[in-house]
Amino acid sequence: MKQLLSLIPESSKYQIKKILQASNIAIKITKKRKTKHGDFRRYTNGTSLITVNNTSNPYRFLITLLHELAHFKVSQLYPYKVKPHGLEWKSIYREILIPFLNPDIFPEPICRLLANHMKNPKASTDRDFKLIIALRQFDPSSSKTLIYQLKDGKHFALENDRVFIKLKKRRTLFECREKSTGKIYLFSPQSEVKPIYY
Repeated sequence: MKQLLSLIPESSKYQIKKILQASNIAIKITKKRKTKHGDFRRYTNGTSLITVNNTSNPYRFLITLLHELAHFKVSQLYPYKVKPHGLEWKSIYREILIPFLNPDIFPEPICRLLANHMKNPKASTDRDFKLIIALRQFDPSSSKTLIYQLKDGKHFALENDRVFIKLKKRRTLFECREKSTGKIYLFSPQSEVKPIYY
């Protein structure tokens, strides 16, 4: 509990303590994973586990925690199978998150964008481009940039050192060519990449 509370905004701690004290749920803080910020698991023995990536961004951590707590509550209220991010989850997620939607907890523009996001929450906040950009302002500084910020024709590398050339935008994704193979790949606008300067 102590580590978890150290990772969320100060003004949200009282509410989170109340929620956790009323819930019989184990929470594990994990190292950063590339494919997800957190997850929820319900085991056959009836126990449940939430994992949340450790991050120095308290707003991202809090949003992820509330997202996963909504999954836990759905599992308690609907013992039969429902869609993971269906109407039941959306409704419960709104119910859990709305008390946190105030500028004492989330600064502008995160508070406003999060309120808009909650009208029809997606399976991941990473699908809400404006919200991701706002949250990113509170991430530690990095040498990486978001692919949408690169000019067409710019070279960039991924963490595995594969090099690409940004070509053009296709609706919402960016078409890029891998330099070594010539193959075309699509990247989401918020993909973090390392620009290459020649």
